[in-house]
Amino acid sequence: MTTENKIIVQRALAGLAETGDVDALAALLSDDFIHHRPDSTRSTKAEWLAAVRAALGPTAGMRVDVLHLLADTDHVVVHSRRRLPDGGPEIVVVDVLRIADGSIAEVWEIIEPVAQATANLAWWDSARR
Repeated sequence: MTTENKIIVQRALAGLAETGDVDALAALLSDDFIHHRPDSTRSTKAEWLAAVRAALGPTAGMRVDVLHLLADTDHVVVHSRRRLPDGGPEIVVVDVLRIADGSIAEVWEIIEPVAQATANLAWWDSARR
């Protein structure tokens, strides 16, 4: 099951990163899909797909390097580095995906702009606040 879940996520990533095919991604999401952000906001399948479509416009040609792809039972973790074309901003992303019945049911997403990584390393240091 773990290998099958990794394959589902790899198919979703490949279709989106290589071709920008949001419809192919949509077919891999469950009907009751939920997208979670660090600020505790949530998106439905339709809301998230609309946001992905909007984001792909200015990021056509975005390079996605998958650094780690780990699976454990029904969860798959993707650690990636993403760069905009022509030397644009770079981000590091960690996605935790839950797979249910052969579809992506939930995604938790954490994004950090690489340029801000150093400042975020010491967020707990009260002298820097």
